[in-house]
Amino acid sequence: MAVEKYEIVIGCEIHTQLMTKTKAFCACENRYGGMPDTRVCPVCLGLPGAMPRVSKGYVELGAVAGQALNCNIARFTKFDRKHYFYPDLAKGYQITQYDLPLCTDGFVDLPLIHYPKDEQPGGAKFRPQNFIGKDCIIDNKYRRVRVERIHLEEDVGKSLHLEGKHSYIDYNRSGTPLIEIVTKPDMTSPDEAALFMQTVQEILRYVKVTKGNLEEGNMRCDANINLNVWEDGKLYHTPISEIKNLNSFKAIREACTYEAQRQLKEFETDRQEFNPGFKVTMGWDEAKGQTVVQRTKNSFVDYRFVVEPDIKPFTVSEELVANAKKAVGELPEAKRTRFKKEFGLSDFDAETLTSTRELSLWFEEAAKNAKSAKRVANLMLTELLAVLNEKNQTISDIKLTPQHITQLADALEGNKITSKQGKLVFEKMLQSNALPDDIIKAEGMEQVSDAGAIEKLVDQVINDNPKAVADFKGGKTNVVGWLMGQVMKLSHGKANPKEATTMLNDKLSKL
Repeated sequence: MAVEKYEIVIGCEIHTQLMTKTKAFCACENRYGGMPDTRVCPVCLGLPGAMPRVSKGYVELGAVAGQALNCNIARFTKFDRKHYFYPDLAKGYQITQYDLPLCTDGFVDLPLIHYPKDEQPGGAKFRPQNFIGKDCIIDNKYRRVRVERIHLEEDVGKSLHLEGKHSYIDYNRSGTPLIEIVTKPDMTSPDEAALFMQTVQEILRYVKVTKGNLEEGNMRCDANINLNVWEDGKLYHTPISEIKNLNSFKAIREACTYEAQRQLKEFETDRQEFNPGFKVTMGWDEAKGQTVVQRTKNSFVDYRFVVEPDIKPFTVSEELVANAKKAVGELPEAKRTRFKKEFGLSDFDAETLTSTRELSLWFEEAAKNAKSAKRVANLMLTELLAVLNEKNQTISDIKLTPQHITQLADALEGNKITSKQGKLVFEKMLQSNALPDDIIKAEGMEQVSDAGAIEKLVDQVINDNPKAVADFKGGKTNVVGWLMGQVMKLSHGKANPKEATTMLNDKLSKL
């Protein structure tokens, strides 16, 4: 028997820290870093007699995340205890949500243009749309990944292993408010899994739910992966592997690609098949580029879920849900579509200018008051963002306002200044924070576009340079450029180049 074809099936569980001021169930400050074990209290350390209290901001941000990912928000919910032993879990259980999560039945649409359309990475021999998730293709533009649930839970401490000799635990992170986003198994390639996490990160940053810094552990992904394998006309399913704590898009792609190949080889040699009550937990060894077995799970019974006795079930008000919906506003993909239609931007320009909410609002403010939105986009992409990238700053870090770019764009669009002068105005604008119109006036840069004035300049240059005119008549057309340079010199660089060139050529042709 031989494998005819196979298909990758991936579902994700994304853990995301929320940007609340305090931890989930106590008043300890919620922030990254600092001296270990200094932002802790009896509640987040799980000491006897400590009583947790739910932070209102925690539930509010959870609802915002749910609305941003198109979920239904529960009006009645509760917390549960999930029991397991691990050194960084101070209480011996985690406060989480089990059967009544805050958010359910959402979705995220992934733009199909972001990943290869021909052959799937990892060795799959046909496009995934042929089977899994084929009903999730929206208008041939998006793959819809269904979000099964988003539940609230607390984070655990952080284990530190030094030189393979000593292990330490920093409990500062213990009790940090998390949401866990659990998807249906709708992703069909490692690229899609990476794109899903990238899209979720972008959306949740947009709505100011999380910093989403992967390098700080603000966002981590567990990828559940198995294969559909066809052999001699029969369909088989391999056991599910859960690859834990993937903290980069690269890691998701590479880990899922490796694990898919490992499962295929295992199926071909050991005939391992799917068991609904069995899952293997894997780690990703980035240095070796392979997954490694950590433990096995037989069922949810292992966790001994019980209702959290110290926190009463609670209702979520209509006001909280309405405020969460209002906080979401227009999301990145919808904004890109509108920008392309309203301002005539290319896919690349629209994507770049909507990379953060602040940047998109800044651009829109500048563009809506300008003569040319494309000119505004070009200035921001080629000049402004280059400066920000060089200084490692964001649009919120600069003193310039959208009005600065609007005025500069209008001056260039109206041929008030040349492109070379535009760069000089931009530099002076950055240095002094003065408005372009004021800089142009103070520097005497404004172009001469009056036809009568330009004609006088052209006539003077022709009269003052009879030899060059004679050379032109003799067929040396390259002298036109030199004569044009004399026009610009005579006007101190203020003559409109386009109009002056047209008039010079016209007069020379009539001599």
